[in-house]
Amino acid sequence: MPITEILERNAREFGSDVALVEINPQELEKRHTSWREYSLIESSPVDSFRSEMTWSEFDAKANRLANFLLTRRMPRGAKVGILLMNCLEWLPIYFGILKSGCMAVPLNFRYTPDDIRYCLDLADVDMLIFGPEFVGRVEAICDHLPRPCTLLYVGGDCPTFAEPYYSLVSYCSDKAPGVKLTDNDNAAIYFSSGTTGFPKAIVHQHRSLMHSCKVEQNHHHQTRDDVFLCIPPLYHTGAKMHWFGSFLVGGKAVLLKGVKPEWIIRTVSQERCTIVWLLVPWAQDILDAIERGEIELSNYHLSQWRLMHIGAQPVPPSLIKRWKSYFPNHDYDTNYGLSESIGPGAVHLGIENIDHVGAIGVAGYGWQTMIVDEKRNPVKRGEVGELALKGDGVMTCYYKDEKATKEVLKDGWLFTGDMAKESEDGFIYLVDRKKDVIITGGENLYPVQIEDFLRKNNAIKDVAVIGLPDARLGEIATAIIEVKPGFELTEAQVNDFCLALPRYQRPRKVIFAEVPRNPTGKIEKPKLRKMYGADLLVAKQNELQ
Repeated sequence: MPITEILERNAREFGSDVALVEINPQELEKRHTSWREYSLIESSPVDSFRSEMTWSEFDAKANRLANFLLTRRMPRGAKVGILLMNCLEWLPIYFGILKSGCMAVPLNFRYTPDDIRYCLDLADVDMLIFGPEFVGRVEAICDHLPRPCTLLYVGGDCPTFAEPYYSLVSYCSDKAPGVKLTDNDNAAIYFSSGTTGFPKAIVHQHRSLMHSCKVEQNHHHQTRDDVFLCIPPLYHTGAKMHWFGSFLVGGKAVLLKGVKPEWIIRTVSQERCTIVWLLVPWAQDILDAIERGEIELSNYHLSQWRLMHIGAQPVPPSLIKRWKSYFPNHDYDTNYGLSESIGPGAVHLGIENIDHVGAIGVAGYGWQTMIVDEKRNPVKRGEVGELALKGDGVMTCYYKDEKATKEVLKDGWLFTGDMAKESEDGFIYLVDRKKDVIITGGENLYPVQIEDFLRKNNAIKDVAVIGLPDARLGEIATAIIEVKPGFELTEAQVNDFCLALPRYQRPRKVIFAEVPRNPTGKIEKPKLRKMYGADLLVAKQNELQ
């Protein structure tokens, strides 16, 4: 059934229950009020630090937007962009778009004006709903859009080039619009993360969204008593699809606007969160803060916290070992997926399989997996090949890109571009991105394996391994290393540490610098290759002069 029916059921059965809470620690700090002091103050639903919304309010807001879109004669399948930071309005806007029969098109909040213009054009967006953080970026392109696009502003003091969202939508009916939807109706366009080039527009049906609800709830067993802490950006499939497990059963979600370790731990404590999805850097930062004495766990209410899970990137086993030493009663899971497979859960470790940390796991609920060679024939267990997925969560296509669609979809299988291998006991291990494999002197190097090894060094906060051009070997493995605060590390020490690696896997070059990641936690390797590859070529040219 269409995912909008879940919202209507929640409003009908749990209408007065809180559905969403927004926490904005930065507003609290502006007032120079401590978290403890705030916890003693009775908060109002419109407080700038904490605000909340019931299921009835959630559904009513979605209905008002849906009815507004219908008054604007937006046809079924019309594209409505969302350019907002995480906030209480985000999800009602998303579901209001779906209820009208239109397609939601979430946009990355880091996009530049040119990126926004590119994606609006690529997805044929008819209307853009944007927030105050993006006024300057939208104004820069509003007169240069390739097609007519209505601009709706969510906030006060509406700019002259847009229309006021609240004034227009608040007068519309809060009753369901009565648009008949099916599983096969297109629901949303998500953009790929762009880690391998320009973003692609990924089309998903209502079937995909419902599948992700069932997958997440099957994996992590959410009930109405669970409280899900959502930190990652809602424009991406990862955060939203993990929330879908709570959405399916009417559980509460808390949107935290910030990633400081203290903010995360305090929010878990004060909101009694039971499930937290983290990215690797956030988990590392929490552990580092504990070990530096900045967070004393005994000061918080954390006994209700039952599950910590991680996705978006390979997880070092050493990180989970550290985590369990501080949180021994936590269930742990890791999830693999991509936007083309409606986000996380296509492969998952499973909370019962913590002894297999390091693997991404087994095929998720309702999913099939296959590892294939270059001719897309299955490989033997233990051999490296490309991971392929099949299930109801696979995208229908890349919008307006038939060639790219044919490259990755065949007979219902999605070919992910990720290299993996399957162990004898059936667990899948991610090796690397197909496009990130380094070929040095005829040998294939998989950067993730080298990165996992280097992360065992206690002085290393983050690391990325990339291939840089070399006249003799074609490419050389180069480690970009971000050192933990308070630690020192030299190239000679890194080289000594890497003596435990086979010679061909040892990095030939070490660069100490910050490791850039996108909002979903993925290392931005094209950016690193551009930065350091160009520097290396210039240096070689200078040597020849």
